[in-house]
Amino acid sequence: MNVMSTQGTHGRLVPPQANADLLQSITFLEKFGDELEGTIELVAPSPIIRMALHLIRGYLEGRVVTASSMIGASHVPYATANRRMKEMIEAGLVEQRPRTRTGKSFSLHPSPQLLEQWVQLSDRVRRLAETQFGGGQSPENQDYYFGGSYLDARSIPPLQVLQEQLNPSGGVRVLVHGDPTFMVMETLKRQFEQVIGSRIHQRAFSIDRLREEAIRNAERNASRYDIIAIDLPWVGEFVERGILMPLDEVIDIARLDPADFHTAGWKAAHWGGRPFCVPAQTTPELLFYRKDLFAEAGLTPPASTDQLLDAARHFHDPKRGRYGIAWNAARGTALGHTVLMTMADFGQPVLDLPENAGGFDTDRLSEGRYRPTIDTERGLMAAEYLLELLDYSPPDILSMSWYERVRPYAAGKVAIAYGYTLLAPYFELDETSPACGQTGYLPHPPGPGASPVAPVGGYAMGIPANLPPERLHAAVEALIVFTSPQAQKLYIQNGSRTNPRYSVGADPDVRRTSEIFGAVDDMSWRDELQFWPRPPVPEIGGIIQICGEEFHDMLRGTIPPREALQRAQSRADALFETQGST
Repeated sequence: MNVMSTQGTHGRLVPPQANADLLQSITFLEKFGDELEGTIELVAPSPIIRMALHLIRGYLEGRVVTASSMIGASHVPYATANRRMKEMIEAGLVEQRPRTRTGKSFSLHPSPQLLEQWVQLSDRVRRLAETQFGGGQSPENQDYYFGGSYLDARSIPPLQVLQEQLNPSGGVRVLVHGDPTFMVMETLKRQFEQVIGSRIHQRAFSIDRLREEAIRNAERNASRYDIIAIDLPWVGEFVERGILMPLDEVIDIARLDPADFHTAGWKAAHWGGRPFCVPAQTTPELLFYRKDLFAEAGLTPPASTDQLLDAARHFHDPKRGRYGIAWNAARGTALGHTVLMTMADFGQPVLDLPENAGGFDTDRLSEGRYRPTIDTERGLMAAEYLLELLDYSPPDILSMSWYERVRPYAAGKVAIAYGYTLLAPYFELDETSPACGQTGYLPHPPGPGASPVAPVGGYAMGIPANLPPERLHAAVEALIVFTSPQAQKLYIQNGSRTNPRYSVGADPDVRRTSEIFGAVDDMSWRDELQFWPRPPVPEIGGIIQICGEEFHDMLRGTIPPREALQRAQSRADALFETQGST
């Protein structure tokens, strides 16, 4: 069955609000043209404009557009309209796709070039009308749209259906993490199936089960998945174990537009100078804080760990069921990540990385010349800081992990929380949440002598090394679609709060959804987005587990900070000796 012929049945390729905005502009131009042609007899219809409006309306509404319907919308004689339509096709504005196996019947579609030109025209028409007739935006927003941003505020056009439909046997198979962004992708599965022309089968697991399944899949003779999602710290391990295929062997990397990715996210997808995956969601861990509560208390946003402790102390009121701060403190993986990030807040990487202008150098990790650095004076400062945080945390803090820490923040029970941007929908999209519209976003406040850092997390998508060759082409093309700016914008407009690309963060539609995107882009330009706090070396999973166990014992009060550091260092050293690192 032809992909476009079912578009109206299965859904739109753009979100309802984006559809409404574009269709409103189309309707305005159609009616304006009617008025001009009906008022002044000498005004002749413009067939190209009329046919373009008809074509884009059909695309947005999911209706099949044929040559006959295009010509009928032109308001000019058949021969004239047919010539103009051929000119549009030759100019690359209109694409033809076969509707039947014989190829004798075609459907017509707007090209990416026409869509981009239309979106720009739509914005200009709207701004011109607002400027001339009033009702425009505030001066602050006008500054942004007329070039106040560091990038041109260009609206990214909708996803375009692939000219060549992908037809791998059984459809495209994807292994992902069960987080809000990938769940949005599952919700939009029908749209993506229309775009790539193939069924999509997506399996989602928790973080630990995802890693186990990816490793198990690599042991099979042939991969069960065409694309797998991996947590960024796993990159080194997965490359060294031969789980991932080098992308520069199967993709023209320029097609991915590397310069458009946040620098830290793109670099984290490399090992030994080669790209092995593509950032699908760059989600730094930030500090969420209630702007309204800080304003009422006369407090400024915390710019250091000491100020953060003062603020948490101020808001901590257990008798009224209110607590200062929530964070990842559950034993194992969750707390292990917190330990590494907290050490980074005090300027201490978990490995003996050389310093550079952006913090610490990770370019030579593949050479293996590194050792764990946990039992240090700055490591001790980080441990003591976590113990102080414990005093202003909810009573169940030692079992709080990824989602549990954000839920009390969304419910208004805590005033501050450390959290990944991917968790922001829990309060940003819930109008009943006290934190909705009242949340500020900061990088991690630093300890003495350190700099602010927003540790980069999130997931990248790669191709399994054991993927059968006959499935490779479909996997590559689907990977490009899933990580494209158009797809990223679609995720965001449907609830995601992660974004790996500068162009998407600069898109005016995206900026209107949440201030989180402007905040993260600013952090990236200030070089605060960093992935050295969790360097993607093969041993990182073991280090995280070790820290998550030893520091949990410390937080429970069974061992003092010095002993926790010593035990973690000793176990990490033994891990490196076992795995042969030098």
